[in-house]
Amino acid sequence: MIKISADSACDLTPQLLTEYNISIIPLTVIVGEQSYIDGEEIQPSDIFKSVDGEGKTCKTAAINIHQFHTYFAELTSQNCPVIHISLGSGFSSCYQNAVLAAQSFPDVYVIDSQSLSTGAGLLALEASLLAEKGHTPEEICQKLKEIIEKTEGSFVIDRLDYLYRGGRCSGLALQATKLLNIRPCIEVMDGKMTVGKKYRGSFEKAVKRYIEDKLAERKDLDLQRIYLTHAACSPQTVASVKTEILKHAEFKEIIVSEAGSTIAAHCGPNTLGIFFQRI
Repeated sequence: MIKISADSACDLTPQLLTEYNISIIPLTVIVGEQSYIDGEEIQPSDIFKSVDGEGKTCKTAAINIHQFHTYFAELTSQNCPVIHISLGSGFSSCYQNAVLAAQSFPDVYVIDSQSLSTGAGLLALEASLLAEKGHTPEEICQKLKEIIEKTEGSFVIDRLDYLYRGGRCSGLALQATKLLNIRPCIEVMDGKMTVGKKYRGSFEKAVKRYIEDKLAERKDLDLQRIYLTHAACSPQTVASVKTEILKHAEFKEIIVSEAGSTIAAHCGPNTLGIFFQRI
C-alpha cells in the first residue's frame, strides 16, 4: 500500500479525499494577529467577512519542518511509502520544508507540483489511481513529473485587492483594473503566476470568454477530466461555466470544488479557474 498525501492548498473536496484515500496536512491562515488551521478552524467565508466586513489583514503561513516531520512520522507508522504532493515551490516554502523533513524517512517522496489549488490536486488524484494499479513509488513519481509538464491551469479574478494585500500585484495594476473594469486571467506557468489576457465587462461575461479562449478548437486536450475550482462564485455562474466547458470540449468528468482558505486568502471572492491535462 502507498499513502498519497497533499497539503490543504490542493482544494480537493472532502468526498474526493475520502474516495481516493488522500491525506491532508493543513497550512495556517493568519487573520489580524490570530492564527487558524486551514479547513479546520477557518473557512473562506470567514476570511471574506474578516477582510471585507471588518478590514482585517489576512495572510498564510507555510507548513514548517517540524509539522511535516510529525505528519510524516504518523503516516509512515503503518510501514507504507508516502508520496506527498506539495504546493508549488514558487508559491510557498512548503515544498522545501517537506523535502527537509522527508530526509528523516526512507520511504517519503515529495513532489513539487509547480502549481496551486487543483493543479496540485489533480496530481494527488492521479497518484492515487496509479497506486491502485500497483505502480511502485518510483514509477508514480516519474509519471507525476510527466503529468506536471502537461498540466495547464489558470483562473479569472474579479478583484485584485486580495493579491495586492499579499504583495502579488502592484498598486498601479490594482487601480487600473478598477478604473477600466478589467478581470485579469492569471496563468500558472512554469511554477509561477503571470498575468494573461484581460477581460472587460462583468465577471460572468469574463469567465465565459475565458473558457472559450482556453478550450475552443483544442486538439490536445486529455478529455478524461477537468477541474473547475472557484471561490464564492454563485451556483448560477458555476452551472453556466460547466455548460460552456462542455460546449467546447466533451470532458468525461467535470470536478467542481471550492477553493479552500489558503487559496481564497490570496484571490478573494468571485474567482474561478480550470485545471486540466494535455495529451
